[in-house]
Amino acid sequence: MELLIIASLLFLSYVLIRASLSAFGMGNPKKLPPGPKRLPIIGNLHLLGGDQPQQTLAKLAEIHGPIMSLKLGQVTTVVISSRAAAKEVLQKQDGSFAGRSPPDAFQAYNHAKNSIAWLPASSEQWRTLRRILSSNLFNNSSIETNHDLRRQKVEELVAYCQKASLTSDYVDIGRAAFRTSLNLLSNTIFSKDLTAPYTDSGSEMKDAITNSMVEGAKPNLVDFFPVLKKIDPQGIRKRMGHHLQILLGAFEELIEERLQVGRFKHNDVLDVCLKLSQDNPKELSHAHIKSLVMDVFGAGTDTTSTTIEFAMAEVLRNPHTLTKAKEELEKVIGKGKLVREEDAFKLPYLSCIAKETLRLHPPAPFLVPRGVEKEVQINGYTIPKGTRVLVNAWAIGRDPAVWDDPYEFKPERFMNRRIDFRGQDFELIPFGAGRRICPGLSLAIRMVPMMLGSLLNNFDWSLGPNIHHTTLDMTEKFGITLCKAKPLCAFPIPLN
Repeated sequence: MELLIIASLLFLSYVLIRASLSAFGMGNPKKLPPGPKRLPIIGNLHLLGGDQPQQTLAKLAEIHGPIMSLKLGQVTTVVISSRAAAKEVLQKQDGSFAGRSPPDAFQAYNHAKNSIAWLPASSEQWRTLRRILSSNLFNNSSIETNHDLRRQKVEELVAYCQKASLTSDYVDIGRAAFRTSLNLLSNTIFSKDLTAPYTDSGSEMKDAITNSMVEGAKPNLVDFFPVLKKIDPQGIRKRMGHHLQILLGAFEELIEERLQVGRFKHNDVLDVCLKLSQDNPKELSHAHIKSLVMDVFGAGTDTTSTTIEFAMAEVLRNPHTLTKAKEELEKVIGKGKLVREEDAFKLPYLSCIAKETLRLHPPAPFLVPRGVEKEVQINGYTIPKGTRVLVNAWAIGRDPAVWDDPYEFKPERFMNRRIDFRGQDFELIPFGAGRRICPGLSLAIRMVPMMLGSLLNNFDWSLGPNIHHTTLDMTEKFGITLCKAKPLCAFPIPLN
């Protein structure tokens, strides 16, 4: 594999020689943002070594500034690393930066051409899919309609942990939270669970979703040298195709099952989509429906479960935080009770824990890569057409110019600060901002406090006899979703 990559790069040296000469001093009159010195052919690719690119680019931004340009192979990439620059890109000039730069991996099964995540915001198809999501899944009416469903799924999560506590077994927090999120979304879309409670069924779907996020985030030579597209030298698109085949195949079976019934009686998201598809198949084909469901599951399961996992890990490794959270829960709703949605606004410290978790561990460290569809100016710099734009939400959340002790987990920092993550406060943008803000934000801000608060309020928790809270491994595993490298497995203990 390494020889193939080297051979491919040597071949590129001939193909790219003119572009290289132009890029290295042969007369580009336009002022790009500052950045590190580039090497011929590969540009700055050599600087992305290691498996934590969000950290690498944050360190480079400390040298070259919050608007930094790199040449990654053939592709000009601009990295945004401050709240002021993020506000410029995501709010003031949102329209100019609302394009997409989909990784080659997501071209498998033509997913990028049908996906709300990867279609450009200027396309009519994107507006159609966004409207369907906003009107039928994430609008206030639909969210309120599914209030009892969310409570039921949190009850099942607590029941699962209760069973583990009776047998002195541990709970894989991320996997349990994933199961809850998966079944919540599957009931909203398909009116059925996709994984059974108290079992590990559905693990194939979890693995397919997680692995597709991992593959999509891997450094891929094709994304840096598009001339290699037909070769797929690292096999990333091929492996992505395997994961998408599992997911899209499962969704196709559910669509066919619904169509065979011959009538739409569930009034769920699938019914709505199929009715729209029958009325206008060109506007919303079955391929669009499957990709839309894929986007919802990808954005709403892995992100929620990793947020819950990191939040639980941070709370368990900070005993004072755990004590304060449990005291607030006991005082406000009573020990051993489920946290309801309407309780959330009465639990300010729990809200602070959620915000602090999202500050330190944003689910999408670079949000979703944006693309510039036409040349644009920002702070006196020229951003050429075709530039890939990364907003380093991980770096912004740890900016010492904004946050005191930025690497420390301190929920108290939010107690007297009116900062939220709904896209208006650019020092905290885990869900993005502007027209491409995560459409599932309204659901996430309901589910995270309910799940986290209910887990903390119904059990005491132990990391096990051989793990001390000060040595809990918090290493991050980079992907489109930033997850915990070592799963958090904790023992629920019945309350006295």
